[in-house]
Amino acid sequence: MCFFRAKSPEQRAAIDLDNGHPLLRECIGPNTRRAILCQEYVKGISATGMQSNYGFEGQLNACWIHKMTRTEIELICSAGFLVSVIHGRHDIIAQIYYARRLAKKLHPVARMIELHGGHLVSHERTEEVNQAILELIKASEVSINPNEWTNLPKKKSGWIGPRVTLIRINTEGGSNISIMLYMIVNEPMFLLGLIDMSPFHYLVYHNK
Repeated sequence: MCFFRAKSPEQRAAIDLDNGHPLLRECIGPNTRRAILCQEYVKGISATGMQSNYGFEGQLNACWIHKMTRTEIELICSAGFLVSVIHGRHDIIAQIYYARRLAKKLHPVARMIELHGGHLVSHERTEEVNQAILELIKASEVSINPNEWTNLPKKKSGWIGPRVTLIRINTEGGSNISIMLYMIVNEPMFLLGLIDMSPFHYLVYHNK
């Protein structure tokens, strides 16, 4: 709710930098990243005016109601294209845990790429992000096997079986009855939770 309390370009710049950039203490020349970015933020906000609340309210709404069903996950996995999940390890807004979880659900078509950066990792680690995108494009052009593309461990199946058991029962008359049991053993299943699918965090390249 601190976004609503920002009444000036300086206050809004300070809030944005406090929430989105965990690496701002690094120095670039005589100044820190934070000092340089703060000046640029203030210039930009002063030139265009304070941002309205519509964007922030829309983002909150998306976070509350957005989810992906199992069918949607399976559709992406079976669509025939590769996926790169690119994320900053130090992002305190959309934490790395959720990116890893998404990549696991998209196994084997997904590759998880963790970079030394925060919420705006595409700006903080431009070369690494561009390299990851180029690798994704090249892999798609040569139709690489998803199992060769992914860097995630092999997903374990939730089903073990089927298992057939034969049981013999002696009746009172002395005859034998054979009963065949067809059993399927099911491991614990996990429900899909809320996933932040902001296009700034998750990049999909479709080579069709």
